[in-house]
Parts: sequence; structure tokens; C-alpha cells
Amino acid sequence: MTHIVILGCGFGGLEAAKALASADVSITLIDRSNHHLFQPLLYQVATAGLSAPAIAAPIRHIFAHQRNLTTLMGTVTDIDVAQRLVMLEDGAKLTYDYLIVATGATHSYFGRDEWAAVAPGIKTLDDAFEVRRRTLLAFERAERENDATQSAPWLTFAVIGGGATGVEMAGTMAEIARHTLHGEFRRIDSRQARVVLLEGNDRVLPPFPPDLSEKARKQLEKLGVEVRTSCRVTAIDADGLTFTSAQGEERLVAKTVIWAAGVAASPLGKSLGVALDRAGRVPVEPDLSIAGHPEVYVVGDLAAATSDGKPVPGVSPAAKQMGRTAARNILRRLRNQPVEIFRYRDYGSLATIGRKAAVAMLGKVKFSGFSAWLFWLFVHIYFLIGFRNRLMVMADWAWAYMTFQRSARIVTGADGRESKTAAIKRQSEM
Repeated sequence: MTHIVILGCGFGGLEAAKALASADVSITLIDRSNHHLFQPLLYQVATAGLSAPAIAAPIRHIFAHQRNLTTLMGTVTDIDVAQRLVMLEDGAKLTYDYLIVATGATHSYFGRDEWAAVAPGIKTLDDAFEVRRRTLLAFERAERENDATQSAPWLTFAVIGGGATGVEMAGTMAEIARHTLHGEFRRIDSRQARVVLLEGNDRVLPPFPPDLSEKARKQLEKLGVEVRTSCRVTAIDADGLTFTSAQGEERLVAKTVIWAAGVAASPLGKSLGVALDRAGRVPVEPDLSIAGHPEVYVVGDLAAATSDGKPVPGVSPAAKQMGRTAARNILRRLRNQPVEIFRYRDYGSLATIGRKAAVAMLGKVKFSGFSAWLFWLFVHIYFLIGFRNRLMVMADWAWAYMTFQRSARIVTGADGRESKTAAIKRQSEM
């Protein structure tokens, strides 16, 4: 029986596996974690709006009834495309007839990897837990200081990167300070917290049209976020960051820095034996296979794909469509049928800024504010996996809307360091 190996259970790998559900093939799905993560809402976990189970589902549960699929939890270290072998970190090797690589992307610090320790990004649940811990503990540390001068660095939050993730993080952090935590402290006024969003381009949300970017900026400023554009970060340390702007070199003292400025393709792409692009992505053929190896497909953020001559964006709808196309093309090859060319269907772009604030672009239709925010809510609830997840998110969002409270504000480790026992307990509760 034909053996298909799928690496990664993000949006691309998940859709590819589902598309092969009724095929007479054997599938092995490998992921380093035991859950599929709905990444567009990961920032909600980082900002205490949602708990982890609301946006994550166990992979084995998702595919419990798909009898042609076996799930393995493990980390792939190498791929030998000549021998059609996948190597795991424990030394195990798997052979394949067809391979779908959907291992996504990770953080990119543009060659300054040492910044990761002081400016965490948000790509995994562990990242979200770390950001949430640092954010909430910053207010706790500020409460322990004796005067405003000493507490100010703890009450200053910097978000680097004005894309969708950075905008969503900055807007939500401002809401936490001004609404959620207001009145809970005695020495500090959480409403005095500074949230500074720094973006290297001349506007936030660069992929959006300029008018929507401007509306997003105004909505952020209305929430209390300080938006700084055309700023290039040159240094980050435990006490803040240094950046250059039109005014020259500036220093921002901030104990909490969040990185949302860049992503890099999975390093597994280097194993495929093809020249990568500048972002480390794998160039693919029109059918999403790699040159010289029609049995190997690359989908999602790892793929440098084009559609009608235009680059395919690294967004979840694109990954889903690519996963389904790769699966169909494998079945076409098995039937000796011509493969199909991947064509990306752009259904629009959405970004939420905060409470009743968002921007949306659906084809030529553009709107913002409360209507865009409602549309964003319904779209994200619709695409969540499982009825229980949708119900949990709807309940948490309804409660937050009515009370301004956030339901997942538990942190472990009084000084921000999590003990091994606490980490094991937290993982078991997920």
C-alpha cells in the first residue's frame, strides 16, 4: 500500500491529512507536539483572554476515526529525498512513497538570536505562556516598588513589529492595563502603563491598504497605544531597547519586550536539497512539489509558492488550500492523471485591534471598527476545530465583553521562573 508521510499538523498538514481520509493509502502524520494549534488566536492565550484548550485540540482525537492514519509524536531531524527516508531525533527512520512537508515557520531575529531571551515571540503555546507570565508579573513587580520612577520600567511594554500579531498584542495589552487590572492594585494605577508599538515600515499592517492601516493606527491610539513607525531596533536587553528613527537613536526603558517582527521558515527545508529563498523557504513547482522530486510536496509557511505570478502569503487560508492541493495531486499521480496547478483564492484579510476595533478587507470591500470586529469574531469562531472549542471561546469572549475581565490570568513562579513540577502540572492540565 502507498505510504504517505506528513510532517507537521499545522493548517497545511491537517488539511492534507483530511483530504486523504477516504483514499486507499497508509498515512503517517508526525508532529513534535500532541496538538493542533489555532495560531490566529494564540495571542489571546498570551494576553490571558483564552485558556490553551480553547485553541488547541489533541491530534489523536482529531483523527481518531480516520483509520488510514497513524499519528506519531516526534521531532524530525533530517530528510533523505534520494533514499525517501525521514529521520527522527531518537534515531528512528521512516520510508515513504510520498512526502508532504508542512513544518511551518519559527521566529526570525534577523541574525540577532540573542534577543530571543529578552524579547520572546509567539509561535507556540509555550511562547504564549511565557509572554503571559512576563506581562502579568511586570505589574506585580511594579506594585512592589516604592515610587513611580522605579515602577515605570515595569509598567512600560514594548511590542516590536506592526503586523497583525503585533497590532493585536499591543491593542490587547492596552486593554488589560486600562480595564482588566484597573482597581486591583494599591500602589500603582495600571491605567498609567505605557504600551509602545514599534514598526520598521512607515505604517502598521503593511499588507493592508494605506487607508485601513491609518484607521488601525487611530484605533490603536484611541486604546492608548503609542504607535512609532519607521523605527529600526538596533539593540535589546533586559532593561529595554534601542532604536533609530527620524529623530536619531533613541532608548526605550521597558522591562517587557515582545517580538512580533519577523518569521523564518522551518530549518527542515535545508534537508530537501534545493536552493532556498532569502527567508529560508523552499521554492516549489506549480503543483507544490519540489524540483526533481515529484513525490515530495511542501506546503504552508515553508513553501515559496506563487499563484498567477504573485507570491502566496504566509497565512492560514493559503496553508489550508495548499494542503488540500498537495493531497489531491498525490492521488492524481497514483491514478496516472495530470496534476493540478495550485491557485490561491484570497478570501480577504482581517486584523483585530481591540474591543470593538478591527479592520477587514474582503476583495474590494473595506471596512473597520465595530462591524469589522464582529466579522472577525464570527470568522475565528467558525474556523475553530470542534464544537467544544467554539463554545469555550464564545463563553470567554462574551464574559470578557460584559465584564472587561480575562479568564486565564494564572501564572506560576513568583519571580517568573517556572519550576519543573509546575511545568509538568501545567502541561497535564492542557
